[in-house]
Amino acid sequence: MTEIAQASPPPNAEERRRSAGPSAENRLLLVTGLSGAGKTAALKALQDLGCDSIDHLPLALFEKLVPASGCGALMGDRLLAVGVDVRTRDFTIEALMAEVARLDGQANLDLKVVFLSCDDDELCRRYKASRHRHPLAVDRPLPDGIATERQIMAPLRARADLIIDTTALSPGALKRRLAGTFASSIRPGLVILVTSFSYALGLPRDADLVFDVRFLNNPHYQPELRPLTGRDAPVATFLADEPSFAPFFSSLTTLLEPLLPRYAAEGKTYLTIAVGCTGGRHRSVFVVERLAAWLETCGQHVLIEHRGLDRLPI
Repeated sequence: MTEIAQASPPPNAEERRRSAGPSAENRLLLVTGLSGAGKTAALKALQDLGCDSIDHLPLALFEKLVPASGCGALMGDRLLAVGVDVRTRDFTIEALMAEVARLDGQANLDLKVVFLSCDDDELCRRYKASRHRHPLAVDRPLPDGIATERQIMAPLRARADLIIDTTALSPGALKRRLAGTFASSIRPGLVILVTSFSYALGLPRDADLVFDVRFLNNPHYQPELRPLTGRDAPVATFLADEPSFAPFFSSLTTLLEPLLPRYAAEGKTYLTIAVGCTGGRHRSVFVVERLAAWLETCGQHVLIEHRGLDRLPI
């Protein structure tokens, strides 16, 4: 099953968020997910973006953070990001889900849950490269520990407002994703991530909409264009002049134009549009740049990512 970037929160929580909006008195971001999927990198990125952050806050202290009576001593005016995973002191999934349910019921709190996921093979590679021990693989093989954690964390993943698959993300790409989430907590409306990708490396797991542009002539087979990318003017001119591009792009924008306000009306805050070609360097990059420019002219809040151009892992 394909992962999606925007999961559906419980109806009562969503209704509360719509009524409270981004100007809610207190804003709390719970950053969680699989061990090794990038929680530490995510919290650092959020700090760089101007958020306060706390990692591994014991569950017993959540009541002091946000007591039932109102704002806690640890809460401030800025968005607060709290990191929690299986390594957190006194962690159990039952206790954490109970705490999330309690926070969801706080009328003066805007809570969002970000869940970081990753492929098993990439998690194994990261643990072997770092020589760190997986918290649930102390007395068992690493793949078994990862599988156990994935099962334990499934209820929290199902509750998440935003799921980010970090398998192929660089720290910079992860920061751009979180910048979109953070911006949406300040600026109402839909944040749209438009990303290019290579079919040779597989479909993006977090894409909401996917478009295949491999029907366009491939600049890779033009010796003078091969070392360039879709951001370069000669490649852009080559693709824009192709007869099939203009009708395709017109059809694409015609399709998207009525969909975007409907997504926003349904309360969706983050939409990922993925455009793919064979290598992820020419055709998809060019179309993403053109699409992002069009979306901006429509007044949309747009982020751009080119996965084939930046493959350094977290």
